[in-house]
Amino acid sequence: MDRISKKLLQDFLEAQEMGPSDEATDFEMFCNFSVLANEYNKTFDVKNITVGAGADTGIDGIAIIVNGHLVEDTDEIDSLLEANGYLEVTYLFIQAKTSSNFDTKEMHAFYFGISDFFSESPKLARNDDIKKYSEISEYLLDNASDFKENPVCKSYYITTGVVNDDQNVSAVVSSSVADLESYNLFERIEAKVLGANELGKLYRRTKNPITTKFTFANKITLPDIDGIDQSFYGVLPFSEFRKLLIDDNGNIQSIFDDNVRDFQGVGNLVNSNINETLNSELPELFSVLNNGVTIVADSIKTSANSLTITDYQIVNGCQTSNVLYENRNNENIDNINIPLRLIVTKDEDVKSKITVSTNNQTAIKKEQLAAMSDFQKNLQHYYSSINGEGKLFYERRAKEYNSDRNVVKRKVITIANQIKSYSAMFSKNPHMVTTYLGTLVKTMGNPGSKLFEEDHQFSPYYMAGLAFYRLDSLFINGTIDKKYKKVRFYILMLVPMISSTEEFPPLNSQKKCERFCTPIIDKLNDENVYPAIFLEAVKIIDKSGADVEDKQALKSRAMTDQILGAYGEEKI
Repeated sequence: MDRISKKLLQDFLEAQEMGPSDEATDFEMFCNFSVLANEYNKTFDVKNITVGAGADTGIDGIAIIVNGHLVEDTDEIDSLLEANGYLEVTYLFIQAKTSSNFDTKEMHAFYFGISDFFSESPKLARNDDIKKYSEISEYLLDNASDFKENPVCKSYYITTGVVNDDQNVSAVVSSSVADLESYNLFERIEAKVLGANELGKLYRRTKNPITTKFTFANKITLPDIDGIDQSFYGVLPFSEFRKLLIDDNGNIQSIFDDNVRDFQGVGNLVNSNINETLNSELPELFSVLNNGVTIVADSIKTSANSLTITDYQIVNGCQTSNVLYENRNNENIDNINIPLRLIVTKDEDVKSKITVSTNNQTAIKKEQLAAMSDFQKNLQHYYSSINGEGKLFYERRAKEYNSDRNVVKRKVITIANQIKSYSAMFSKNPHMVTTYLGTLVKTMGNPGSKLFEEDHQFSPYYMAGLAFYRLDSLFINGTIDKKYKKVRFYILMLVPMISSTEEFPPLNSQKKCERFCTPIIDKLNDENVYPAIFLEAVKIIDKSGADVEDKQALKSRAMTDQILGAYGEEKI
């Protein structure tokens, strides 16, 4: 491996807080991360897509993206179909070789593994990870009638060499594409061969904040306002808006503030009306019927009508933007004008006020949105106030820490993992959070939802995030067998029960929450103490007789009750 690739690999391992393993395994993870981070605009755990081991069918990484979500369970597909009314699917397959050579024999093995993955009569032995993704794929293909269009299949064969016009390599790639085309499954097939230079570019891109250059001709400059560097209002043709919205791979950017709610689907009443307008005989009415989009950026460079903005978010217009994205290939869509507010500020309080005041078109109560927005911001501040061994980073916006070299990426707690770990602990519902979060997200911010309520204290959320991080560390260093990853939220449910004899506190009482959480947090920060807590939780799960391999049981209330029953017996 060349010196630059070694340095980038080392940088990746440090950023992910991964101790070096063997070079080949580390390189697989590095390649999987670099590829998926450029194809998928949310935060993810690279270990979940890394499948390279025995019986891996020649594949090192698999990712299946459905409606913009990285899926790992068929239940997620059901939830996405219910929300959006369709399925849009992309398959990613990755093979990584530390060698500088493009070995056509190894390439053949990789491409045959992909072909075998889609075969109705597979011939290759499959490990558990390959089986899992194959089951997801079969479930998707069984729902082909709900495809918006046939899936896209992308493959990446990566070495540390130099890509050139080798006739033999080109022949192998062309043959693999032809094999996949014979299945008649795909809308588009892409087979990319990357060397060290291309890989380096992919990785560096993951560390840069989003920057886009576009032309904003029909605008006015708004008067000076305290806390705002520059602001503009006008209309932007979709031909320019697509530069802000869509990345180089044709995927929608990760630019939506308070991303928890996400796109609510074309079936949503407001979104349905937007969609109808765009597909009507007078689509140009869009510009007068729609409230438009508000963008907040950290910085801007201007040259006449040419603007370059960096680290920007759409704080209002998530639904509008997604419907426009769904219609991006419509005839004459580029001529549609979008009302646009562009505000440049680094002031987080100003950003929050803009988010709340401009979000009034979709069916979300304004007071609910305000509570959610303020709670998320304040929870992030609470995380920031913690120093020392327990220092973590709460990710309110997807990938917001990617460009910060001082942040160890494994210490980033995503909203999804926050919801799952907190709910498992304080609502004792690991069966509900083991897969997709659709049901919980719908209730978020509502009184009685027990999640991100306005009067909740922050220490229980941080404690749950810290426990999630510590458990992940034990999986990585081998203290706990990785087979228990499937029940990680059952383990987290048990942590406060094992760690404290106190009753769970009312979540709106600062004094009682601090009294309950602080001793547990202290234990989770003591490396001589916390491993035993998690091992005790594993022991209870084993004692319960719960089948950690049973996918359906994992999602049932019965398993939660079974494990809680075993805990009760242990306590006696």
